[in-house]
Amino acid sequence: MVMPLGDLHPTRITPWVNYALIALNIIVFILQASRPEQFTVAFAATPYEITRNVDLTDPVTLAVEVEVPDAFGNVRVVEREEVLPQGAVPFPVWLTLFTSIFMHGGLAHLGGNMLYLWIFGDNVEESLGHVRYLLVYLACGLVASLAHVAIGPDSMIPSLGASGAISGVMGMYLVWFPHNRVRVLLGRVITTMPASLVIGLWIVLQLALGIGDLSTAGQGGGVAYAAHVGGAAAGIFFGLAFRGRAERGGEWPLQLGWASRANRR
Repeated sequence: MVMPLGDLHPTRITPWVNYALIALNIIVFILQASRPEQFTVAFAATPYEITRNVDLTDPVTLAVEVEVPDAFGNVRVVEREEVLPQGAVPFPVWLTLFTSIFMHGGLAHLGGNMLYLWIFGDNVEESLGHVRYLLVYLACGLVASLAHVAIGPDSMIPSLGASGAISGVMGMYLVWFPHNRVRVLLGRVITTMPASLVIGLWIVLQLALGIGDLSTAGQGGGVAYAAHVGGAAAGIFFGLAFRGRAERGGEWPLQLGWASRANRR
């Protein structure tokens, strides 16, 4: 397991937008904790609602498959019914594509996402500028949400999390700063690795897991790998689109091997 702990390239600005995004995610998580069921079902993104532009308000009964071990350690798959609560959305349902990217399913989910945003977001904000960074962050989150909806348009299971938007931030970091050193926890050892390896391995893992989940997409809860891949793809796109700005705005040598000119900064 490779766990990023921080990068070795501090910014020359105060990344106010990145700090604000982290604070907003924490505030929303506190609100969720105070009203977990009502808040989550109202503001999370439900693919069925998005694709049909309807607001489900009555509980939905779903048939889900679960693995049940027997006394001999054998596992069999059984189908059981599960009641999924619903709640009224206080605005057009398509807006949940945005509200859902500030919500999390638990403390570990929140902590992991905010760690990645803390590590990679400040450098990206410095290169893009405060306002542009916010807009691109939201755009990556939107693409991530749409990617998840696209692979399971009939799913009535809400989706939530900032992972897709943060995947976009990581995609931009990968394009602009592939040789930046990232401090990581590798097993029980703390060492450094190039960002290209840390983020590249993460993207490959998301692709592999996402392909493995295609056959059951939208049929149960779990990690929305399509959102991760969609967000990362959007981030790479924006990284290429704003590559010139990143090179002019930073002092770090980008060392882009595929660039047509040498000594880019």
